[in-house]
Amino acid sequence: MVSRTEKLIFTKEIISASFMDPSGEVVERLIESRRHPITFRTCRITLSRSQEKEAGTESMPAPPPNAADIFECPFCEPQLYKMTPGLDANAFSTRRLKTGKSILFPNLFPYGSYSAVSLMDENHFLEIGSASPASYRDSFINSVQYLKEVSKIDPDAIYMAITQNHLPSAGGSLLHPHLQINADRVPANHHRFLLERCRRYYQQNRSPLLSDYLDHERDDGNRYIGTTGDWEWMAAFAPEGFFEIWGILPGAYSIQDLSDTHLKALAQGVLNTQKFYRSLNRNAYNLGVLWVEAPFSRLELRVVLMVRSNYAPWVRNDHTGFEVMLGDMATFVTPETTAGLARKYWR
Repeated sequence: MVSRTEKLIFTKEIISASFMDPSGEVVERLIESRRHPITFRTCRITLSRSQEKEAGTESMPAPPPNAADIFECPFCEPQLYKMTPGLDANAFSTRRLKTGKSILFPNLFPYGSYSAVSLMDENHFLEIGSASPASYRDSFINSVQYLKEVSKIDPDAIYMAITQNHLPSAGGSLLHPHLQINADRVPANHHRFLLERCRRYYQQNRSPLLSDYLDHERDDGNRYIGTTGDWEWMAAFAPEGFFEIWGILPGAYSIQDLSDTHLKALAQGVLNTQKFYRSLNRNAYNLGVLWVEAPFSRLELRVVLMVRSNYAPWVRNDHTGFEVMLGDMATFVTPETTAGLARKYWR
């Protein structure tokens, strides 16, 4: 089945598998394949597995074993100022950026030319969804300030991102909640694809791709969730992760377009999503915002969040050989169901 707008194509295809169950009865199972109109990537929704009880999600897992181990954590005081590096005083305004209780400093193990860590606050461990809105807002403010300074130092470092790994099962190496910030002259795969995709779409339609996608999802309503300030939130049409949620800030292409009010609203949407994930007894997740800091970019600001396998004993990873080797995400719940479950956390 294909649902068309004037400019975007939302593609769904039903795949059927049949077999004989142990009693000898022929059983048919349906799988839904979707192609995302933004990324062109496909996913598979294995509908029959939606009733499967996933181990470790009957209740929230216990805190990690080192949740109280503040004396070994380099992000906790007094180790913070002894074990973390400082920004280059010849280039930046200060060794560490501070807003409220949030502190930003360089990443000791950088991923690019400009790589930093922004702590939320002094808390060593917080359950998902329990952080204060101010801690996320202040951490986002630090991140944006850092990237603004990077733009002045190196205007060619235009490929920017803010990410988060909450708990080791989401890729986090330290429990202490923090954001990772990156800017580079070298684009990542998603930067390169989305920059070109948005450029071509704008040339053909004279309107921004993400805004048009947002208009469709708002009008359709099945995956639309709600708003926090100017940010608008929805479940991804063809998710590449479990319970994937997008937030879009229409008309914003640059960090120069971001006010503290925008960052406060972003923080609230992130925490709304976390509270929804917590209601599913999930404790780990990833977050990502990426954009191209250049006047020619037609890529509007978008945040993507997805739940990850619980950080708990005997819980299987959410990426199998199918995802890693075939490249299609195989999830169990439709985006329409995700949106329906999530909406109450925006009210």
